[in-house]
Amino acid sequence: MSLTLYSHPLSSYCWKVLIALYENGTPFEARLVNLGDPTERAAYAALWPTAKIPLLVDSERIVPETSVQIEYLDHHHPGAVRLLPDDFESRLHVRLWDRLFDDYVMDPMQRYIAQLLRTEGLRDTLGMQQFVEALGKAYDLIESRMGQHAWAAGDSFSMADCAAAPSLFYAATIRPFEPEHVRLAAYFERLIARPSVWRVITEARPVFPYYPLRQAVPDRFLSEG
Repeated sequence: MSLTLYSHPLSSYCWKVLIALYENGTPFEARLVNLGDPTERAAYAALWPTAKIPLLVDSERIVPETSVQIEYLDHHHPGAVRLLPDDFESRLHVRLWDRLFDDYVMDPMQRYIAQLLRTEGLRDTLGMQQFVEALGKAYDLIESRMGQHAWAAGDSFSMADCAAAPSLFYAATIRPFEPEHVRLAAYFERLIARPSVWRVITEARPVFPYYPLRQAVPDRFLSEG
């Protein structure tokens, strides 16, 4: 098997690439990364100096950064579901939505969680409030810009939706959607009903207890019942 994905089941960015792999049933070897272990972290950093997860390895080729990884898979390991369309304008639209979810939802969400991992006295409480406000602005943007089609960038599931699912899943544990976010909430329900998305959620269940806001994860995601 040529494809290897270094990842962790709790990581939102790892979910993003896993969803892309599961969409097409792409064969790959999953390798769990424990960045908390100094020896393991050093070995992993030898592959890619930032030591960020996920990391995609295809034989001898190392592919970092999630959006690049998904585009790489779409080109070199294509399946029935094309995650980036061939048409330039449509592809640009997918990339735009991908960046919106990564930069305006995933980023403040992760920054907020990073503060929770600090001891209480060292937390930047003002920054945390700003991250919560940033999520609200992102929700408003998505609500206002999302059309009547099923998915973020059109009628077809794409890389943008791979980014949306984990970012919205975790962001909603920090700042739930408001009643006026009707389109956003409906879109989120379509996302979690997608088999590839539901699979990453179920695979993460054993490690949800380690998530700092585990008490905010809705019960429906914690068990089949």
